[in-house]
Amino acid sequence: MPPAHAWQTTDAPVHLREQSWQKADPDAKALACYGVLWQRGPADAPVRDQMSLRFVDGRPVSDITTQFLTWCCTQLERQGKTAWLLIWDNASWHDSKIVRTWIRDHNQQVKLTGKGVRILPLFLPKQSPWLNPIEPKWVHGKRAVVEPNGLLTAKQLAERICAYYHCSYEAHLSIPEKVS
Repeated sequence: MPPAHAWQTTDAPVHLREQSWQKADPDAKALACYGVLWQRGPADAPVRDQMSLRFVDGRPVSDITTQFLTWCCTQLERQGKTAWLLIWDNASWHDSKIVRTWIRDHNQQVKLTGKGVRILPLFLPKQSPWLNPIEPKWVHGKRAVVEPNGLLTAKQLAERICAYYHCSYEAHLSIPEKVS
């Protein structure tokens, strides 16, 4: 594993305090962020300067992942793309049976209709995040939006992240509540 570099100076160390969630807090207990780093240009000199983000109130799960993939395919289709090489780590919500089945069904539908964007997932080896070009972007983004002395609301945090990456703030992805 490559050596990790510290992100604070010895002159001004950042001391993060653990924040606790209050039961009466209307904000979600957790906020997850899905992101995609778009690449353009030739393969030997790629330009990776644009990210798109979607937030989730709660944990990332397979059903949310498929919503995110649908949204990304729509973005790519608007640009006239026909295939998407998706570089992923081995997170459970990336490699679940639900997601793998959804991608296979999606690709079959694109092939049958001739419309849409095929997804070609490329899974990275386990424990090798440095191979994924989005990982350094995540690290810098986390450092830029951290609030060491206070607790941000989910909306404040999402807005800071979107401002840092220069992307639009989209509605949060969610799983509709089951009606009985």
